[in-house]
Formats: sequence, structure tokens, C-alpha cells
Amino acid sequence: MESRLNFVAALFAAAPLACAAAPDGPDAPDAPLNVVVVSATRAEHTSFDLPAAIDVVDADRIGAAQPRVNASEALAAVPGLVVQNRQNYAQDLQISSRGFGARSAFGVRGVRLIADGVPATMPDGQGQAATFDLDMAERIEVLRGPFSALYGNHAGGVIQLFTRDPHGAPFVETNVAAGSDGMRKTDVNAGGKQGAFGWLLDGSRFETDGYRAHSAATRDQAYAKLTFDTSATGKLTVTGSSLRQDDTQDPLGVTWATFQRDPRAGEIDATDAQTPKRTLADRYDTRKSIHHQQVGLSWDEKFGTDRLHVTVYGGNRSVIQYQSFSKAFQAPASHSGGVVDFDRDFYGVDANWLMVRPLGDGLLRTTLGLEAGKSNDARKGYENYVGTTFGVKGRLRRDEDDDVRNVDPYLQLEWERGPWVFTGGLRHSRVSFDVADHYLSNGNDGGSVDYRHTTPLLGALYKVTPTLNVYASAARGFETPTLNEVFYSGTGGGFNYHLGAATSTQLEAGAKALVGRDVRVNAALFQVRTQDELVVDSSSGGRTSYRNASATLRQGLELSLDADLRAGFSARVAATLLRAIYDEAFTGVAEGNRLPGVPRTSLFGELAWKDADGRLQAALETVAGGKVYPDDANAAIPAPGYAIVNARVQARQALGAWHVREYARVNNVFDRTYVGSVIVGDSNKRYYEPAPGRNWVLGASVQYQF
Repeated sequence: MESRLNFVAALFAAAPLACAAAPDGPDAPDAPLNVVVVSATRAEHTSFDLPAAIDVVDADRIGAAQPRVNASEALAAVPGLVVQNRQNYAQDLQISSRGFGARSAFGVRGVRLIADGVPATMPDGQGQAATFDLDMAERIEVLRGPFSALYGNHAGGVIQLFTRDPHGAPFVETNVAAGSDGMRKTDVNAGGKQGAFGWLLDGSRFETDGYRAHSAATRDQAYAKLTFDTSATGKLTVTGSSLRQDDTQDPLGVTWATFQRDPRAGEIDATDAQTPKRTLADRYDTRKSIHHQQVGLSWDEKFGTDRLHVTVYGGNRSVIQYQSFSKAFQAPASHSGGVVDFDRDFYGVDANWLMVRPLGDGLLRTTLGLEAGKSNDARKGYENYVGTTFGVKGRLRRDEDDDVRNVDPYLQLEWERGPWVFTGGLRHSRVSFDVADHYLSNGNDGGSVDYRHTTPLLGALYKVTPTLNVYASAARGFETPTLNEVFYSGTGGGFNYHLGAATSTQLEAGAKALVGRDVRVNAALFQVRTQDELVVDSSSGGRTSYRNASATLRQGLELSLDADLRAGFSARVAATLLRAIYDEAFTGVAEGNRLPGVPRTSLFGELAWKDADGRLQAALETVAGGKVYPDDANAAIPAPGYAIVNARVQARQALGAWHVREYARVNNVFDRTYVGSVIVGDSNKRYYEPAPGRNWVLGASVQYQF
């Protein structure tokens, strides 16, 4: 009941925004409400004329009085998407799209991540949003529903970041920010274009003491983009990026009792006889170090109305993580240790050819492509103790090589005739897992398995009037287990080659309308039926195994409204209603139980103002979410629903070649205490990750244009 009241209160707070339609007269401003996107069709297309749910988060929103550290800062304004900052930089953001991905305990799964054409998601479906460089972002496109099936192994959606292209005279810029809990960030970037050559360089350092106990972090990021105009119609782009986090503290989840006692506190280790009140995080010094670097090369060339696109990429990711469990002095043979240590090399290619031809009375666009990728992990595990000292690397307990590969040819067709736009697509995916075990004391965990699936797509859009489009689409999607989920079988044995991929049937119907010249409304109804949903089978001895257990049903409504109002005011509302349940019972879980980690309601509302020259801006934001269950049985205390209010203000000045910006932001203005995210299915019932109370950030930037 509380979550519904929170949602209704937030909806009433945002309702006036939806009702204040702008005048449709000669004095009404031109509204940039119809943007160009490429994610749905891999070619430039206005979002209004696509039979798909797709939203664009532009550079203004990404940098709206924000330090540009986490994608959650900007993606909260997208319907159908739930992006939670865990307040844990060792585990990355929690991202779910239409309920897919909410189960992930670390990183992002169920949602495909791409940056400048380079996947931030590996072939097994696991990705990291921390690799996104938000300082250089021009826009983020968020694709949901059936069209995302044409991107292969995942189920819920695609989040694609595009950095800005170098242009204009050379410049150099410095950004600084500071805020609550010792947060500070410094960013320096430079760029420009001379003749056919353009460059963009960026480097930043982010530091925080952390809101929660044992949650300090330091993140260093670097990014480079070089562009070369190879001809009047061709361009070569080279990108490189790196992410470095050393000894990022992991505060872990907490029980409900600990959250109620002190949201900042860590969970006390009840087994610690030497220091009775020491937390688990402190005793084991839980932490993670990440070193990630990658490079990508893209070539685009037009041949009349046709276009060739080729992207090749490669990189390396090294991780060492100290976890909070250890079977000290009595470790079973199956225990793989409390220290995860792997070194990953990855590379791949995506090439496609777009042809545009007249067909009948219409125009046919055909995209034929091939995507292939590979990752190789040299993975080891160690005990996280030596003698009576915990949180240090001990004896070797795991040593293996893990290979994951995918090869995916795809075809997409779009035929436009009169008021109709018909879309069809087909992608055949093959994902292969191979594990070579070199530590045989606990048996041979090696093995291999192949997953093959063909995902078809059909869509149609009808232009009822120049300002109203209606559409429908359908697709079959699939989602393989991630590498971590196929390591072990429920019997305590090795590689689980019997674990199958989850398959889904997705249906969507929607409408896109322009009201006058200054208001746009998007609405989408959807249903997703999934078979062979992955759930935890057993968790013991340091091993967690999974099984295909049940069918699930997701039904929902997404609604978004953008309006340019008179006197410099503008508004955005993004609301989601989602019924996500188990459609069949299985052991310990009843039919009709809600999927864990998925709120039934979520809402973002914003009322913003800026002066005629855009030099001064201010806004109020409302963010609300319904209650969330942390377990399949829905037996644990759910994280209650919440509604918070944020405020921001920003100013800009131009002094000749100098451009200056200052901003201030206060989040959670009314200091609400709430759970920001949950760890689904935690065997120790440490499900809850508290969100910060009232917190602030101040920032400024100075740019000089030569």
C-alpha cells in the first residue's frame, strides 16, 4: 500500500506538467521533439516514425547539473528502465529494462550495452556500465521491446552511448565538482577539427569516501577519439578508453534489521570472536580492483544511396575481488576460494551493408550484417585468508581458462509506402562456452556447451495523421546463461552443460503523438512471455548453481510526455506500470509471485525553466518507485516504495573565447530514508542496499576556444 501511495503522490506532483500544453500559435517556439536515432534500424531514422519504444537522453540531460559519474544520473528519465546506483562502486549499477536484468548481483545482464559501436557487454550477456565515458557523451539511445531482439543474446533492451564528434576550432576545458561524503571529481578534455582530422581527448579522476561504511572508491578514466574524413562521403573513427579502479571498497548488502538501525552501517560479523562488533566488510576487507582498456576502429562509407559500416575492436579487463565468505580451516573440496582473479582478453567485429532501393510504390531499406565476438578469461580463485589473517590472497583453489564466442548474421528490412512502414528482421545467434580446468583437486569442472537461436522480428507503423503514428511489433528473443551461471551444476559437479537459454515472445503496441508544436506523447503497451527462466538451484560451499525452472509473464504500460511550455518552462514525465510474475509454480515459489528486484510502478517527473538565452536554468525532479521483493518466494520483507525530490540550478557565461558554467544540485531534498536497490536471492538475507539521505554537489567548468 505504501508503494502505491508514494507512486500516486509522485504522479499528482507531476500531473500539472502533463496538463500545461503549450500554445499552438505564431509565437510558439520550435520544439526539438523528434530526434534522429540509429539503434533500432542501424541507419539514421526519426524516432517518431519507428515502430519501437526508443528514447534519447541528450547531452543537456546527461550534464544537467550532474558530475557525470554514473549513467543512473541521466537514465532515470527513461520509461521502462530502472537504473539504481548501489552506492557500491565495486559492483557497478543495477540496470533492468521491463524487468530484465534485475536479478544480476553485479554488473549488467539482460540489457545490451554499447559505446561508440563497441560492445560493453561480453558474448555471454554480462556487461559493465562503468566503462561509459559520460563526460564526452553526445547522447544515449535506449531501445526496448521487440526491436532489441535484433541485437542478439539478451532480452530486455539496448543502451547505446554515442560520444560527440570533434568539430570546430580547438578548445580545452576543465571541470571540477565536489559534494557530500567526500565526493570530488576533476575532468580535463580538449578537442577540435582541422581539415579532415578531428580529435577529442578526455581524462578524469573521481573520488568518494562513500555514503555507506566501507564504500570508498577512486576511479580514473581516459578517453580518446580520432576522426579522419577519408572521402567526401567516408569517415574513419578510432576510439580508445581506459578505466582503472584500485581497491574499491565493497560495503556488501545488509539485513533488514541493520538497515532499520543505521542505513550507513555495515553488517556485523557474528562469527568474529576476536572483534565482536567488526563488520564483515572490515574483517575480510572486501574490495575489487579493475583495470579495463579497449580500442575500436569504425569505417563508414557511402556509395550513392548505399552505405558500408565496419567496426572492429579489442581490449583487456583484469579484475581481482576479495569477497566476504571463507570456509577457513574446514574448506570443502568444492570451495573455489574467496578471492576472484581473472584476466580477460576480448575482441570482435560488426559489419553491415545498407541498401536503399525503390520497390513497387515504396522505398525498401535492406541491412545485411554479421557480428562476431570472443572473450577469454584466465581465471583463478584463492582462499581469502592466510593463517588467522583474512582479506589476503591465500592458497590456490581454482585455475581455468574460459572462452565464450558468438557468431551472429542478421538481416533487417524496412519498406515504406504511403502512410505505412513495415519492418522485418532475422538474426541467427550461436553462443559457445568452453572451460578448460587446470585445477583438478576438486574434480574436473571443464566442459563446453553451444546455444543456437534464431530471433525473428515483425513490425508495422501507420501514420494516421502527420502528428499521430500508431504501431505494433512482435519478436522472439533469447538469453543465455552468463559464464558465472554455467560454472557449476546443482549436484556439486562441474560445468552445467544442461542449463538452457531462456526464450521469450515479445509483443508491443503503441502510439506517438505531437500535440500542437510543443508537446510529444509516447505510449506503449507490451507483453513478454518467457520460458525456462533462470533461477538459483543451490548455493553452498562457495558455489552457486542455476537451473531453468519456470515460465514468467511481464505485462506493462510505458508513458512519456515532453512539453515546451510558455515563459521558458518545460516538462517531462516518464511513468511505468509493470506486472512481472512467475506464470508457473516451481519448488518453493507459487504461481503469481512477483519477480524479485522489479518494482510494479516507477515514475520520473521534471519541471524545468531557463531564460531566453539559456544562461540560467533551474529544475525540480520527482523520482518514485514501488516496493521490490528481494526473493523468488516473496517471503522476505520487500524494500518499500519511495518518492524523492531533487533540485538543481545552473548558470552559463560567455566572455569572448571563455565559456564558464556553474551548477548546484541537491538530491533527496526532504531527506527520505529508503532502500535504493536490492541484492536478489542473497543466501545470507543481506538483500538491502541503502540509498543516501539528503546530499549535494557543486560544480564548475571553464572552457577556452582557440
